[in-house]
Parts: sequence; structure tokens; C-alpha cells
Amino acid sequence: MEKVAGGINASSWAGLPLSVRLFSSTIGYPLIVTQEDTMKDTDIKRLLYTNLLCIFSVFLSIFIPSFFLDNFSILETHLVWLGTCSAFVTGANLLLYLVVKPNVSSKRSSLSHKVARVVRCWLYFLASCFFLHIIFVLYGAPLMELVLETFLFAVVLSTFTTVPCLCLLGPNLKAWLRVFSRNGVTSVWENSLQITTVSSFIGAWLGAFPIPLDWERPWQVWPISCTLGATFGYVAGLVISPLWIYWNRKQLTYKNN
Repeated sequence: MEKVAGGINASSWAGLPLSVRLFSSTIGYPLIVTQEDTMKDTDIKRLLYTNLLCIFSVFLSIFIPSFFLDNFSILETHLVWLGTCSAFVTGANLLLYLVVKPNVSSKRSSLSHKVARVVRCWLYFLASCFFLHIIFVLYGAPLMELVLETFLFAVVLSTFTTVPCLCLLGPNLKAWLRVFSRNGVTSVWENSLQITTVSSFIGAWLGAFPIPLDWERPWQVWPISCTLGATFGYVAGLVISPLWIYWNRKQLTYKNN
């Protein structure tokens, strides 16, 4: 089969817009690079819109309950907000990844396989919640007191970290290890997943610093400052990731692109 610029076959070349063909011929640069850059820019735009909607879901969890609950506030009714925030962010992630489908498998699966996958995702999420709860206790959280508060903190942090992993990668530990290893990402979505996950954990960690200080502020009560730190870290990661990827798009290379 006849090949033209960048190894593109003649039929594919003929189907491209005239302006693209003229530009590629003029600069003498492989056309496939232009196509990859276009695909990457498109993914970055989709990622930005998706992240903005996730941020919007966090703000909805703050304002929507106030229409139904008297005296609702993040500090005064913190446990209610933790559950609401987890529900809103989880719902947003599920909806967006079902609509955007950033990591679609070419294989068709049966209904039983899909049900088993959903069950495994729920088990992974619960395991993440219990695992983080144990980690918090080992790092100084009350063992016998404020158990519900500690567990809901684990639920929220799992929502910010584990839920996006499950939506994008599924219940696949090998894929998780690949993404969070050095040079293991294969898309802008996985790059964003790295950044938001790390920033959520860093935010939760930084949120623990004010707790022992004698400022006597209501947000210093366990685990309010940590949950707020995790939330700020999650939102910051959602904002930073598309900007960082766009800024470094020329240096980023992905195996599957």
C-alpha cells in the first residue's frame, strides 16, 4: 500500500482536510506527530471540563444540603457534610467516566462479568476505607473514641483517591501499580489521576498539623482540619493537573498514543 507523509497510507491521507495536508507537506514533518498532538490537546480539554465538574460537585455538597437541613454547615454538622461530599463526588465521577469513557476496553463483556466487576469495585472501596481507618489510628487517631468520625474521614479520602482509580482503571491492582510507578502512565487521564491522588493525601497530611496547637478553633477538632485539607488538596489537584499537563504536553509521551 502506498505510503505518504509520516507513514500514513494513501487512503487515510486523502481523507484528511486539505489545509492539514498542505501544512504537513510544507513543513516536511511527519503528520502523525500533528495527529498525536491534536488528540492530546483534545484529551486535555475533556480532562479540564471533567475536573471542573468534579470541583462543582464538591461545591454542591456544601450548598445543596443547606436547602434541606436547618443550621447545616461544614463545621457544625461535619459528619453530615462528609457523607454528602462523598456521595456527590462519587456520583460525579461515575457519571463523568460513563459519559466521557476515557479508558474504553475493546472487549465486550457479559452481564455477569459487569456485575462481578461492580461488586469487586465496591469491595476495593470498602477495603480502602478500612485500610485508611487503620492507618489513621496507627498515626494517632483515637482508637475507641470518635470512631465514626475517623471512618468517615477514611471514606472521604477514599472517595478522592480510590473512586477515581476504580472508575479509570477498574479493580486491577497491576494497573494501579503501573500508573503510580515511574513513567507508567499511558494517557493524560492517568497523569491527572496521579496528581489528584497525591495532592489529596498531601492535603490530608498537612491538615493534621494544626490539631495539637492551642488555638482553640472549632476546625481543629479531629478530623475536621484533615478532611478540609484533603478536600483542598483534591480540588487543587483537579485544577493543577490539566494545567500542568498542558504546560508539559510537548515533553509528555504515552505508549498507547
